[in-house]
Amino acid sequence: MTGPVPDEPVGELELVHTFTGPMPTGVTVSHTGRIFVNFPLWGDEVPATVVELRDGQEVPFPDQRWNSPSSDDDAKAFVSVQSVVVDPADRLWVVDTGSPMVRPTKPGGPKLVRVDLDTDTVAQVITFPTDVALPTTYLNDVRFDLRRGDAGVAYITDSAHSGPNGIIVVDLATGASWRRLHDHPSTKAEPLAAFRPVVEGRPFLERPPQGSPKPPATGSDGIAISADGSRLYYCPLASRRWYSVATDALADPSLSEERVWATVVDEGDKGGGSDGLETDDAGRFYLTSYEHNAVLRRRPDGAFETLVHDPRLLWPDTLSVASDGHLYVTANQLHRQPRHQGGQDLRRKPYALFRTPIDAGPVLLRR
Repeated sequence: MTGPVPDEPVGELELVHTFTGPMPTGVTVSHTGRIFVNFPLWGDEVPATVVELRDGQEVPFPDQRWNSPSSDDDAKAFVSVQSVVVDPADRLWVVDTGSPMVRPTKPGGPKLVRVDLDTDTVAQVITFPTDVALPTTYLNDVRFDLRRGDAGVAYITDSAHSGPNGIIVVDLATGASWRRLHDHPSTKAEPLAAFRPVVEGRPFLERPPQGSPKPPATGSDGIAISADGSRLYYCPLASRRWYSVATDALADPSLSEERVWATVVDEGDKGGGSDGLETDDAGRFYLTSYEHNAVLRRRPDGAFETLVHDPRLLWPDTLSVASDGHLYVTANQLHRQPRHQGGQDLRRKPYALFRTPIDAGPVLLRR
């Protein structure tokens, strides 16, 4: 062989599915191995914002009616879904932003929807009051602890591009919800002077067709819960740092914001900008690194290692630990979208869903 030495992949990356239509963001795998994926409405034609992968086909889930909203505030249909997550009881939860093209939200649009997988029917719809889901709110990702209260608690990141960020806490029994870490510094995107992300050798910036490039403004995005459920980890998309907060504080609506803030810990530099976070039942954390086409892992002793690095991981987005001992990850070329390329769409289909073995299972916080 002659010429320069190429980059060497790290780890084992297995292709699960390719997408030739809209770009995916979220993925989740049920305890019985069913795979669900979602596609937000960001400009692509989206026939269904939530699908199940069945025999290589993308089938609208739970049906086409739930994927056919009448308006942005339709509380009885999915509007624009950012993530899907199977909870510890093997039920599918759908995080609907109610915000196609990141438009301002209206009551009824942003919601958390439970689909029972035994019957493939919607069993619960939780919408949010206007002081919880703000007009600027962009619901991003969710994690669950079913041991709290009568039916469990959900934690959702608000990654608003043009408003206050934070964490939304939901009582799954009553549907009551409240904001935490509202506009807290740990939930905000870092300024360009502090964070200059580079993807595929180019600065990752918002590049409008007219006007000057500016740093990405996405705040609290990735989210993960510790194996014992005591702490919630989160990170802004536009930051190399990540943070954690006590779940006892988040879940107690009687506490003042100052007392919640007092439990926040700066977990340090995580080795790159991250879109997705996840944990396994062995107490390890997984972090996507969109700057390095990689997924990193932090061991219980605090040491970091590269689980997988591969040039095909063009913007690793969502992570999902499955009961089959694999970590699933979507790669969707988010950084090649027109908004980051001066109006030019540099994405090249297909997008991809991969998995890699981890010899561990998902965190299942349930009674």
